[in-house]
Amino acid sequence: MNQYHKQPKSKYGLDYLGLKDSENVLWNLNPSELYEQAISNGEAVLTDKHALLVHTGKYTGRSPLDKFTVEEPSTKDDIDWGGFNKPISSEIFDNLHKKVAGYLTDKKLYVKDLYAGADPKYRLNVRVVSAAAYHGLFAHNMFINPPDDELTNIEPGFTVLAAPTFQANPEVDGTRSSTFILCSFEKKLILIGGTLYSGEVKKGIFAVLNYLLPKRDVMAMHCSANMEHDGKTAVFFGLSGTGKTTLSADADKVLIGDDEHGWSEDGIFNFEGGCYAKTINLSAEKEPEIYQTTQMPGTILENVVVNKDRVPDFDDDSLTQNTRCSYPISFIPNASETGIGGHPENVIFLTADAFGVLPPISKLTPEQAMYHFISGYTAKVAGTERGVTEPQATFSACFGAPFMPLHPTVYAELLAEKIRKHNSNVWLVNTGWTGGMYGTGSRMKLSHTRKMLNEAIAGNLDDVNYVEEPIFGLQIPKKVTGVPDNVLIPRNTWKDKDAYDKKAAELADMFKRNFEKFSELASNELLKAGPVIE
Repeated sequence: MNQYHKQPKSKYGLDYLGLKDSENVLWNLNPSELYEQAISNGEAVLTDKHALLVHTGKYTGRSPLDKFTVEEPSTKDDIDWGGFNKPISSEIFDNLHKKVAGYLTDKKLYVKDLYAGADPKYRLNVRVVSAAAYHGLFAHNMFINPPDDELTNIEPGFTVLAAPTFQANPEVDGTRSSTFILCSFEKKLILIGGTLYSGEVKKGIFAVLNYLLPKRDVMAMHCSANMEHDGKTAVFFGLSGTGKTTLSADADKVLIGDDEHGWSEDGIFNFEGGCYAKTINLSAEKEPEIYQTTQMPGTILENVVVNKDRVPDFDDDSLTQNTRCSYPISFIPNASETGIGGHPENVIFLTADAFGVLPPISKLTPEQAMYHFISGYTAKVAGTERGVTEPQATFSACFGAPFMPLHPTVYAELLAEKIRKHNSNVWLVNTGWTGGMYGTGSRMKLSHTRKMLNEAIAGNLDDVNYVEEPIFGLQIPKKVTGVPDNVLIPRNTWKDKDAYDKKAAELADMFKRNFEKFSELASNELLKAGPVIE
């Protein structure tokens, strides 16, 4: 045990958490030590290639219904209450904090002091304190690790306190269930209990940044980002399953980050130091860069099934569709060393339209960009969730509603301001279906999507002729080199044109009904940017 106490320890102790330093508190262990701890604690086993395999038990994803924000005088007027932003009282928070601290008093604890934000000007000091060594390694992978000589003087800016095995009593503690994710902005503290799933740690801090940074005129973005070798930068917004990670992890480009970024007056910067990629149906042929990370020590595989020889089966979804791998971004050969890029010349909104209505690529005006950003549309298909038997439209404001404490129009207006200021092109890219809806049409070819994106980013679509799609008002290029012309206009790919028109009108109506909840705060120009139904 003594060798673990040689790691750098902050002069800022744990008293503010109601915890005392002791031999059970292990500070800033390195990955090898966290490996040993996770295995000896029974939290994890090794795969055949010595990645760390963790099964998170009951919860294999986030628990958004159990997430609450403390209603406090300094923040209550800023937060967009309702939906994912559910209030809870300070009394409930303080009571649970006291109980969690008492529960953890005699437990072994793992403390990691880290940074969130590659740009020092906007960086947040993050402390993760957990009873799970696996959370320590996850934090090491996903945040930015300070040099050892900085660790002793880092004052925590925001703390995550995780007690995965602590169970709340809803009737006594005021929670929805035995699981809880509670955030107090005034106390700069996130409490997590009753779940081992590490995504709560990552997204908890992301939500904090989404509150803090827009107040400093920094756009917080749920997006991936990459960069040409000449410095030309692109960002990719999109919900799960739209290709955000896949399309940004291009071997010919520099990967800045795969999920969370800020856009400041100086350019964009990654919030993280690692990647958290979905692994369901992962293969060396389709996504070689991501697949290779799963064969490396230091990577965490979450809820992946392995065979008797501990070889992962990425096609096995018996535990969950949401299988994941967490790894340092340096495991990607073409990753940026700084996590910083210039102002994006291209902003891409990805959607997997299972109705087969939206074009494979179209250019948006700034007003349309705000409209589609606030809408955050994609579609679930049959089989992805229990009870889903046909395509279902999904709208998640700003392509990340669960993590956005402020009203969506705040983020949309800030994004539009930056797009106008830096003359960024905005593209809507459909990675979903063509030639018909899910079940009759076919999935858009990845090779076609990559080609269209490469042409757009290279500037080769700047001067081509466009045709306006009549319902959504989208500008569709008439020709893209390397892509068949008939693929570009979605109506032309359907045998039954009347069926297309009917489905397009249905989707447009879904957009309009979804946008009604934003109409009071939306300008006339923004409202006019939506679809037109005769």
